Amino acid sequence: NATQQKFAYTMPLVAVDTTEYDALFIPGGHGPIWDLATDEISGQIILDFLADNKPVAAVCHGPAALIKAAEMVPGLLEGKRITGFTNAEETLSLRSNNVPYKLESRLKELGVDFHSALVPFVSHIEEDGLIITGQNPLSAGPAAKALIRKLESTVALT
Repeated sequence: NATQQKFAYTMPLVAVDTTEYDALFIPGGHGPIWDLATDEISGQIILDFLADNKPVAAVCHGPAALIKAAEMVPGLLEGKRITGFTNAEETLSLRSNNVPYKLESRLKELGVDFHSALVPFVSHIEEDGLIITGQNPLSAGPAAKALIRKLESTVALT
């Protein structure tokens, strides 16, 4: 059926026209620390959304996608309140030896004002301007709701 066909085709990032979208949501999983964090097209997409005053949300390891954008525009994340999968969560999930870096540490190197829940694997989100981040999988729902609120407030202003 038509729905299955839409899910069967993954649009390459190079084909994304950011003018056709109102927001960007970057899901987690370990993938983003391997590919989106180093992909210039991904970084440019994020920069285009922010330049067009459109919100960007990322959850769990998704904030790794912000790394390339920050490398392309030094200072982009400096002082921003951001969260993501923590060093403690990486260690507790027994994956810290299988990843190229720990996301929390890398974001702090970029000048991020990193915040997290006091207890690992508890939902926690941060909102700073157009950037919304969720700490871990339990934060996906709250981050999505924050993104919807941000979109609704933007629509209300226009």
